[in-house]
Amino acid sequence: MNERNVAIFLDRDGTINEDLNFLSSPEQVVLIDGSAEAIREANKLGLKVIVFTNQSGIARGYFTEEDLHRIHKRLDELLAEKGARIDAYYYCPHHPTEGNGEYRVECECRKPKDGMLRRASREQNVDLKNSFVIGDRCIDIQAGKTAGAVTILVLTGYGKEEYEKCKGENFEPDFIAQNLKEAIDIVKRCLRENKSDLENNKKYISKE
Repeated sequence: MNERNVAIFLDRDGTINEDLNFLSSPEQVVLIDGSAEAIREANKLGLKVIVFTNQSGIARGYFTEEDLHRIHKRLDELLAEKGARIDAYYYCPHHPTEGNGEYRVECECRKPKDGMLRRASREQNVDLKNSFVIGDRCIDIQAGKTAGAVTILVLTGYGKEEYEKCKGENFEPDFIAQNLKEAIDIVKRCLRENKSDLENNKKYISKE
């Protein structure tokens, strides 16, 4: 497997940084403990690290796309302080019913749809079937499963509550991790074993 064609797709709020419910300014960005170190480890492995995030606050008028770019610039700065980097950001600014104007649409990119993943796969030359989707919400897991990726639910953010929801909606994640660091450990084990059959890898699941 060419690891440069393998990516980890990360939800943003609740996975990398604290979820503040419509984070709208760079000053609000606070990294979750250990997330920068986990991303740095993924960088060292030669994996592409791609953020995919719903940002309906744009449609709702809470902040602009320019504000979002400033937020991501700040996130990049905080990660760089720990020697970590994000290779690409993909975001959905839409909402099907909230707000007005161009962003109030039924789109193909808003999670739980897999539009952002498919776009990133094309633009970043990523093999989705051998890649990993990591997030704290059921919609992350659903998007990952639709795209055919390996899915990991982290128990930071809304993860603990969302796990029961995922099970109830038949989108149970392939793996569960306490945090992003543990999720990257699972990724490493999967790559080391070089197994595409998830049933052989489920021994690495962690629910503690």
